[in-house]
Amino acid sequence: MLGKRQSLDALADENWDLVVIGGGITGAGVLLEAARRGLRVLLLEQTDFAWGTSSRSSKMVHGGLRYIAQGDIRLTRHSLLERERLIDELPGLVERATYLFPLRKGVFPGRWPMKAILWLYDFLAGIRDHRYLSREQLLERVPGLNRQSLTGAMSYTDALTDDCRLVVRAILEAARHGGVAQNYCRVEQAMADGDKFAITVTDRTSGQTATLSSRRVVSATGAWADRFSGSDPRVRPLRGSHLFVDPERLPVKDCLTVMHPDDGRPVFVFPWEGVTCVGTTDLDHPQDMDIEAAASGQEVDYLLRLINSQFPDVKLDRKDIYATIAGVRPVIASGKGLDPSKERRDHAVWGENGIVTVSGGKLTTFRLIALDALLATGLIDSATHRRGQKSREPGFTPISDAPAAVDAFLHADQGDPDFIQWILDHEDVVHLDDLMLRRTRLGLLLPQAGKAKLDALQQQIQQSLGWDDERWQEERARYLDIHQRYYGVPASPLQQATA
Repeated sequence: MLGKRQSLDALADENWDLVVIGGGITGAGVLLEAARRGLRVLLLEQTDFAWGTSSRSSKMVHGGLRYIAQGDIRLTRHSLLERERLIDELPGLVERATYLFPLRKGVFPGRWPMKAILWLYDFLAGIRDHRYLSREQLLERVPGLNRQSLTGAMSYTDALTDDCRLVVRAILEAARHGGVAQNYCRVEQAMADGDKFAITVTDRTSGQTATLSSRRVVSATGAWADRFSGSDPRVRPLRGSHLFVDPERLPVKDCLTVMHPDDGRPVFVFPWEGVTCVGTTDLDHPQDMDIEAAASGQEVDYLLRLINSQFPDVKLDRKDIYATIAGVRPVIASGKGLDPSKERRDHAVWGENGIVTVSGGKLTTFRLIALDALLATGLIDSATHRRGQKSREPGFTPISDAPAAVDAFLHADQGDPDFIQWILDHEDVVHLDDLMLRRTRLGLLLPQAGKAKLDALQQQIQQSLGWDDERWQEERARYLDIHQRYYGVPASPLQQATA
């Protein structure tokens, strides 16, 4: 388990083989793969685990049909094999789900091109899950779908997860192997000092600063990667936003891939932890990366137009949205000025001044990305790297003393006191938003930021974290302010102009 936070003095007393900067899925993967190989490894995250992109993704563990269309068979194959591995190793946390791709007359791709793509998709994954649904079969499954020009649908499977809990689960697994992770610790500087690195760190909870020593450093900071790399900028930050919608207003049983009427982009509409999720957008994000990303009014309008074109009888509007979420993808820029949606999603590993930087890539392939980063540090050799890529050895083992909900997000009652208690005891909750927005998703899944559930949990949280009434009020106000600013529902540009 993560256990209690350590002082920086205690961390500075250790001789680390590797310090990993960044507590998203890539950093967690590097931590896990290094710890599994017996290395003394420390992960440092400047905010909370999965605070950035890794709690704000589309929640999908998938191969990526569009990568086949782009001709990237290798990325698709690796993603599909890793998808199957995670489904096997983390039942409940990563679960196979049915995806439906509605087909409309005169709209590309039609039935036969999709059938060919899905045949290859299943072949690469080593399964056979795709089939054709007639118009009648599709409307039986999705009764409110726009019937205009509808001819049927292709059905296939991918997987869904809780991206943040997947990150925490990887960190917990790394802890079993001796890995150490600390949130709210910001790396100010990492400088080569002979055959080691001197790493200046500030604990943001205490204000303490110390210098740590490590043989190697990996920067796995995602969209922040250019800060530590020392090289020319390589990351193109792209924002993707999602809506979490009242499931009674927009009920769906399957993951739908539908085309936006404005630009023909594919957008997902899918059931997630009891609500309906809609997304994503794909826009350049030039804003300050240290300020939480938030969905814009234009993005909310864009996603509402998608819903109301595909489900014309629903007439969804802002009052039906529980919350929004926006993440910034660390896409490796092609330098060709491409439309954001056409940039490739490969990861890259590069070195400068002795620091290995890794960025880009997919949630699904975090294990393979971690192995590439470790190879670049020299802490594993090419033979170990190849064995790791091909290994069938399980990467995760059950946590025997944890509630089943820890590994079963689709079936979890996230407000269950036993679930909450385990998180408070074992998962380094520092602030109330850590609990409400990441360890659980109660702030996204319930109306009004989950205030009713929050107040019901007050006594349990205060007792577990040692907060007096003053601290509780401070944390509650902080959480509700964060939710309103970055997870709320912004007004449309027209509303803002007339306000």
